[in-house]
Amino acid sequence: MTVDEPDEPDEAEIADGALEAAALASEEQAGDVPANPPAATNASLARNSAVMATGTIVSRVTGVLRDVAAAAALGFYLVSDAFSLGNSLPTIVYILVIGGALNAVFIPQLVRRMATDEDGGRAYADRLLTLVMSALLVLSVIAVVAAPWIVDLYTPDDYPQNEYDLAVAFARLCLPQIMFYGMYAMLGQVLNARGRFGAPMFAPIANNVVAIATFLLFIAVAGTSAAADGELTTQQVLILGIGTTLGVVAQAVILVPALWRSGYAWRPRFDWRGAGLGRAGSLAMWTVGLVLVNQVAYVFITRLATQANVNASSADSVAAGLTTYQKAHLVFMLPHSVITVSIVTAMLPALSRVAHAGDLRRVGSDVARTMRLVAALIVPVAAILVVTGVPVSILLFGYGAASAAQAGLMGLIVSVFMIGLLPFTLFYVLLRGYYALEDTRTPFWLTVVFSVILLALAYPLFALAGHGGTQVASLALAYSLSYWIGLVVTWWVLARRLGSLESRRTAWVIGRLLIAGVVSVGVMLAVTRALIDLEGRGVESLGHVLLAVNVATTSLAGIVVFAAAAWVLRIQEVADVLSLVSRGHARLRRRSAR
Repeated sequence: MTVDEPDEPDEAEIADGALEAAALASEEQAGDVPANPPAATNASLARNSAVMATGTIVSRVTGVLRDVAAAAALGFYLVSDAFSLGNSLPTIVYILVIGGALNAVFIPQLVRRMATDEDGGRAYADRLLTLVMSALLVLSVIAVVAAPWIVDLYTPDDYPQNEYDLAVAFARLCLPQIMFYGMYAMLGQVLNARGRFGAPMFAPIANNVVAIATFLLFIAVAGTSAAADGELTTQQVLILGIGTTLGVVAQAVILVPALWRSGYAWRPRFDWRGAGLGRAGSLAMWTVGLVLVNQVAYVFITRLATQANVNASSADSVAAGLTTYQKAHLVFMLPHSVITVSIVTAMLPALSRVAHAGDLRRVGSDVARTMRLVAALIVPVAAILVVTGVPVSILLFGYGAASAAQAGLMGLIVSVFMIGLLPFTLFYVLLRGYYALEDTRTPFWLTVVFSVILLALAYPLFALAGHGGTQVASLALAYSLSYWIGLVVTWWVLARRLGSLESRRTAWVIGRLLIAGVVSVGVMLAVTRALIDLEGRGVESLGHVLLAVNVATTSLAGIVVFAAAAWVLRIQEVADVLSLVSRGHARLRRRSAR
């Protein structure tokens, strides 16, 4: 996936702009919004992020369990790629047509209408929901009819006919999810605009639970050899397709009671003309263009990843393709989702108000503090996963239909992805600065630049790689390098727009964090090498208990060394993060003692 995908929109973010969101939202509903809302503080950020962080963590943990169950049921074979493609298409089509606009544009618009409309923005929300849901219903029907053409777009010319037919069947069963992804996004946006951040973070748990049950049912019916054999019965296809779609339905419907509790009940309204939706629509056009560029790039990446598994099958080597790429990307997204997405989701309404008041330097200061604090958490996590990607992946995905060799190969790709984790998450924060300014045109052009760089790197690297896993790894490397280049360009452009992003201070902090991360990587490599030598076997032949010990020991060593290096380098942001974590732990202990 490329820039800003909502899948997982997803995905506990610790930044200094996001804390007064809930309080300010309630003030707005009462019509009492101060012209200059108070600056957010670290303490308020921690309070506002706590529920979101918990929901995100539980959601991501169950999301990993969902993918563990999927790998156990289908492995990483061509059949698994067919399912992965068919089940990905609803998200791809949804964000391509409307999802990106919803996620990036309508929170600022809802916040503004809640502040200025006499009814607290209720009528505006009713009309917007009605318009979007009507469009999504039509889109879902069209997508189901067009499933063969959509699948053909994402598969290489020599894709086996059996897998193509399976992908089309899965797509037709899964594409109705478009309607419910849209419902989830819209209801979640209304809740966020009303200062309710928890429910949208917890709702994906229902989706994950239903999906896990679906894969376990498939294993009970088909066993773990069906994917390797390359043939699925109609019953098996229906179990997978209908079950995963029901999970998305549950994710959307579970938000309805949360809306009622917030004091809002949706009433369909079709009087759209003159209702003020044009402003949101004009802003959305650039975001739709951004997502379109994004997805054009993803078409090529998907075709290459799918081709890699066809090549692996022809060479009779370890299976690795689209499923391998997607699951490695899932692990890549986990730290970003827990550390970044929740806080930035809470930050955006407050940041939008500051931008609306015209205080651009404060916007820049808030974005810069967010970048520094997020980086203080992201860098050590990335360092740990660079070293432990292989054992972690075998622990998570080396079951059932998935062999240890397939999971281990995926782990190498996780390690390559980690090179790009820091620029990816900082890029995400910077884009929110543009969205707070209601500027969607600049992110569009930045995405064009990013996509051109990605494809310019991906194709030659893919051609130079061997087949299967090395080709997938080349795509991960192109992805990571593209974000480093994209980060520099995006940072420079936004700093010019805001007047300041505290660039010298922020770059100095990030540079020292990277030094501490490199030191910890070196120590962890030595530790894990010593453990493997002591155990006398390769990683893929170790039992799960020894793998877990290896990961835990290596990670602990990495954390201690990183903290020590940060202390030597006097990185205050690491101390701030440790203080926030310590205070949060103390509050939890006090609550549990009551």
